Amino acid sequence: MKVLPFTILVPADRSVVSEQIELPHFYPYLHRHEDWQLTWVEQGEGTLIAGNNMHVFSSGDIFLVGANLPHLFKSNPDYFNTESGKSIKAHSIYFSTKNTLSGLFDLPELKAANAFLDNYKHGFKIPDSQCKKIAAQIKQIHHSAGMVLLSNFLSLMNMIQSIDNDVEVLCPEVYSASLTENEGMRLSRIINFIMKNYHNKIDLEDISNTAYMNPHAFCRYFKKHTGHTFVSFLNEVRVNDACKKLLSEKNPESIANVAYKVGFNSVNNFNRVFKSVKGKTPSEYLDAYNKVSNIN
Repeated sequence: MKVLPFTILVPADRSVVSEQIELPHFYPYLHRHEDWQLTWVEQGEGTLIAGNNMHVFSSGDIFLVGANLPHLFKSNPDYFNTESGKSIKAHSIYFSTKNTLSGLFDLPELKAANAFLDNYKHGFKIPDSQCKKIAAQIKQIHHSAGMVLLSNFLSLMNMIQSIDNDVEVLCPEVYSASLTENEGMRLSRIINFIMKNYHNKIDLEDISNTAYMNPHAFCRYFKKHTGHTFVSFLNEVRVNDACKKLLSEKNPESIANVAYKVGFNSVNNFNRVFKSVKGKTPSEYLDAYNKVSNIN
């Protein structure tokens, strides 16, 4: 059961791996690995696909991705345009409770941390209120070694396990990553096609051809491996982008303009789909956001 499997290379003198990247865009393929991954997006915007769920990300967000969870940090399309001048910057911590750190996580003092990770085995988005201090701790780990690194890692685990239960989980407990390596590559190709073209009309035949399937077989395949119908997945991608555009402080746009820009052919259809995904109409969503912003 593989989705472009990765092996995180652990140096001989480290049980916890830290990584800093600055690239035009994130790695564009669905993949998984045995390690937990804590990623702070210092700079960049896009959509995190985790299991069968999607989460919009922007600069400052931090995600804890569960071990063996197929995931993809998909940068927004403009990051793939070399003329845009955009780039991403991210910091990640990788650790495994099963391998080099197994003895540490077997200690009674880490019983609570083990229980917490088991409770959120697919991972979650770190609440905004906790991001600043956790980002600072990630930096501390990156610049430390030896016993100091281990001490900083334990402090990080204490911060994470102290987060209350009001968190945004990355995907439902029922998710099962039943993909072969070839299927994982095929699914990556499908998702990449959607993420590049969602703002245009995508016919079922076009997306089926991307997977080298007939439309009927494609629909069954996509539903089986994502938990979504093709239309519901496409709509969620479009609505997520619409949310970013509606809340943009630099270039605020009307609801009608946003609807057409993200691929809907009518405002009425956009309003209906938006409410089915977010539980609110675009106007209600904006009002709720503005109320929270005014309070803060």
